[in-house]
Amino acid sequence: MHRPAIALALLAATPATAQIAAPERQAILADVDARSPELAKTALAIWNAAEVGYQETKSSALLQAELKRAGFTVTPGVAGMPTAFVASFKRGGKGAVIGILAEYDALPGLAQRADTKRDPIPGQAAGHGCGHNIFGAASVAAAIAVKDWMIANGVDGEVRVYGSPAEEGGSGKVYLVRAGLFNDVDAVLHWHPGDSNGVSTGASQANISGKFRFHGVSAHASAAPDKGRSALDGVEVMNVAVNYLREHIPMKTRIHYVITNGGEAPNVVPDFAESYYYVRHTDPQIVRDVMARVQKAAEGAALATGTTSEFEATGGVYSMLASETLAKVMDANLHAVGGPRWTAEETAWAGRLQPTLPTQRALDSVSAVAPISDGDGGGSTDVADVSWVVPTIGLGAATWVPGTPAHSWQAVGASGMSIGAKGGTVAAKTIALTAADLMRSPQVLEQAKAELNRRRGAGFTYKAMLGDRKPPLDYRKTTTPAS
Repeated sequence: MHRPAIALALLAATPATAQIAAPERQAILADVDARSPELAKTALAIWNAAEVGYQETKSSALLQAELKRAGFTVTPGVAGMPTAFVASFKRGGKGAVIGILAEYDALPGLAQRADTKRDPIPGQAAGHGCGHNIFGAASVAAAIAVKDWMIANGVDGEVRVYGSPAEEGGSGKVYLVRAGLFNDVDAVLHWHPGDSNGVSTGASQANISGKFRFHGVSAHASAAPDKGRSALDGVEVMNVAVNYLREHIPMKTRIHYVITNGGEAPNVVPDFAESYYYVRHTDPQIVRDVMARVQKAAEGAALATGTTSEFEATGGVYSMLASETLAKVMDANLHAVGGPRWTAEETAWAGRLQPTLPTQRALDSVSAVAPISDGDGGGSTDVADVSWVVPTIGLGAATWVPGTPAHSWQAVGASGMSIGAKGGTVAAKTIALTAADLMRSPQVLEQAKAELNRRRGAGFTYKAMLGDRKPPLDYRKTTTPAS
């Protein structure tokens, strides 16, 4: 329900760069409020589907159908990704093009009921531990509100939703950027679920991720071990080599891995094994250099164990280059909207979950809005690649209990609750208001473009960290040796 206090705040706190009048702002807020039940319903449906990267068939179709009903022209399967799409509403022949990003992939291993204790869902492997179910639903609601505002006020321009699969390690947006789908866009807006509210201009971690596959020779592990060459030995020797490498790489570089296939039976020398690695740093070139050294460690391990190795890059993204110019507009709108406010029942639910969290903060902090942050983040996102080709800005909205870490069962639980949907409504309002402001502010868009050109440096040409490889549509599937 729309709160009168928020309307008054918007009248008093209209940003200096805003070009839309108070009645128009109130109409956008009312539009999003009217859509909040549908937002919550869509978010819950995607939460229940819990589809991992490049397999988000139901989730993508749901968002596409909602946009089609609202009058958007939808192009599915763009950039070689079956679950990606671009949805556009255009009015008039001229005007700004504003892009809004939507994500909807879940994380493997995090199936969880909307409960305050660890309670996996039987038969379900994945869960929305990063809240992308709300991300997609709120972005669509924001775009539809912008479309309604354009029609009601005769505004020329285009609002465009980018359905972006496989953010979690699959680098879906990289392929959208590489395909040139942002080349004519003036600004891109996005958001992310979290445990607080705020706009950030800090850098994320650039990364390259991929799978190292070792091939050896099978043999009876007891009767004829000398006849075998263990692919698992190759994986383990590589891991040891990389662990020694950690001392001799630039500060703040992060390397982490899991073994995704180590063989099937202890009494069989495994002829196939696989590990999955990430290398991260805020400097993309350092990531490239360190991953090259990790690959050398794999080559050495193969030589030492009499096996062979191959590497498949499955993900690779830049560090975030957020627009400080756009941040001022979005921050003013977020402060005007304010954080979510919970009911007594929602607060009680949060209070029951809070003792399970490693960090505990005041529950009423969900209603606060932090100042613009310029601190670097520990995670990576493919939104970063977008930010190097078009002015981009995003916000975090409180969809979880304060103190909740991302990629946790507690985040999954709250993402399936009304708590999560309320944070999504805050994000939808902020994005819709910011998009409208920018459509009426050509000078701000020009300033943002000038800032991007200055920060990228002269002669910058975008080259994907992944090179020219096709989208790894099967990167979430367990790898087995070729038959």
